[in-house]
Amino acid sequence: MNIVRIETCGLRGATPEGGWSNELKPDDVVHTLVAVHTDTGLIGVGSAFTSQALVDAALDLLRPQLIGENALEVERITETLHQGAFWMGRGGALTHATSALDIALWDVAGQALGQPAGRLLGGRHRERVRPYASVLMDEEPTMTDNLSRLVDAGFTAFKIGWWKFGRVDRATDERTVAAARKAVGEHLLAVDAGGSEAFFPGDLSWAKRTADMLADYDVAWFEEALPPDDVDGFARLRAYSKVPISGGEVLTRRQSFAPYLRAGAFDIVQPDTTKGGGLSESRRIGWAAQDYGIRLIPHGWNTAIGLAADLQLASALSGTDLVEYKTGSAYIDGLVSGGWTLGADGMLAVPAGPGLGVELDSAALGRYGTNPTFADAR
Repeated sequence: MNIVRIETCGLRGATPEGGWSNELKPDDVVHTLVAVHTDTGLIGVGSAFTSQALVDAALDLLRPQLIGENALEVERITETLHQGAFWMGRGGALTHATSALDIALWDVAGQALGQPAGRLLGGRHRERVRPYASVLMDEEPTMTDNLSRLVDAGFTAFKIGWWKFGRVDRATDERTVAAARKAVGEHLLAVDAGGSEAFFPGDLSWAKRTADMLADYDVAWFEEALPPDDVDGFARLRAYSKVPISGGEVLTRRQSFAPYLRAGAFDIVQPDTTKGGGLSESRRIGWAAQDYGIRLIPHGWNTAIGLAADLQLASALSGTDLVEYKTGSAYIDGLVSGGWTLGADGMLAVPAGPGLGVELDSAALGRYGTNPTFADAR
């Protein structure tokens, strides 16, 4: 079963805010779907957390290494793409595009073998995974009303992040966390400082003081407390903090995670499968993290295809019992047929169908996709 064609489809028209200082607009394309077509008619779909322009440019370089290759040899293909990218943007747009290709190839392999991708990735440790509702911080009435609605909708885990946290004063930070804790009650609550924002001002002293405050509110983990490159700072913070420390969402490739694992920088490592190298790399990062006693909880502020991939990943890793659910995003809620349904206990079923186990919704693609023919791909 050989690869015969690759096509892309950017998503625009409902791009949610990202919390960035240079805020996203609804028509900004920062998520791109990729379809891998085979000579048998099977088509796999993946997702990249990168603009369509960058994915298309990356594919100009990668396509010659893909066309004619056996689509079932997923990790040989994607590792070849990683190995061949040393001189042409390894770790950046080429890795982001490879992430989508890798997800799509696992989707093809699962369809070809009649198995969910998670089973091919190592087996299904679980059939259901708890999603945590991921929301941006905001002024108290807006944020707490949103959180209360999500509690009523059945979510039992939550994460608040970015906004003014760590950027104004200590009182603002604590007031925000206190309001969120009151809104969600005893449910799991995590806090994301958004340290990967440009020129994030938080330093180690701030992070230590904030970790003490978060411990008082029984916060499940403290995410991106420092700028992403500060390996030593994260290691020192983790050694100090009573609250678990997490990060890694902007890192790419397993080799970039290795120094953080060796340094003991994280309690929880959070690769984004749509940018870090795909399911193949996330699985290898998860295996390596497990050897250090570190959990993997994937970063998932992307698309329904990314969520489907993370659910398959969570089924295949023994310690991954949570996935991120970006609430209020049409690219999550409406992109696949049937959408997502929370169980009465706040859990999501891991799709049991072959491959990723989801089908793109043609109407949603017609509304949000930049490629009018992509809707016919599935």
